[in-house]
Amino acid sequence: MSYHYTESGLDNIYLIDGYTVHKTSYGEGVSIQNTAGLHKAIGKWLVARPIPLNGAELRFLRTEMELTQRDLAGIIGATEQTLRLWEKGRGKLIPGTADRLVRALYSEFVGGDVHIRKMLDRLAELDRLENGRGCFSKTNSTWKPLRAPQLEEMHA
Repeated sequence: MSYHYTESGLDNIYLIDGYTVHKTSYGEGVSIQNTAGLHKAIGKWLVARPIPLNGAELRFLRTEMELTQRDLAGIIGATEQTLRLWEKGRGKLIPGTADRLVRALYSEFVGGDVHIRKMLDRLAELDRLENGRGCFSKTNSTWKPLRAPQLEEMHA
């Protein structure tokens, strides 16, 4: 007998073992062993499948990465409203570029390496900033961009 794990927010997840059914004063209850490990396995399975993610799967991966809709939308270059619509369309597939970015982001999230995440966060932050001027300084034979605090020191 398997357990249909609807608590994941996904319609197609079944557990063969690793759970215990017990009686409570409110009815039947289920305890799942190592829920965090199970969710990580589900996320890796979703990312590895050769079919596009749907809205429910997108929501699952987003919540596993502990991102708000606004944050993930900014990272992948969509609006919060667009992300919300994708997630509401549980069975509808999300666009290819967003699908690939979410997969890459989740893969890096579970792998512990945060280079892509930092880069995407920075790009999302840049979308919210005004386009300023780039100032560069030459040291010996190389050029390097100056950051805002360095510019302020020069003008003080």
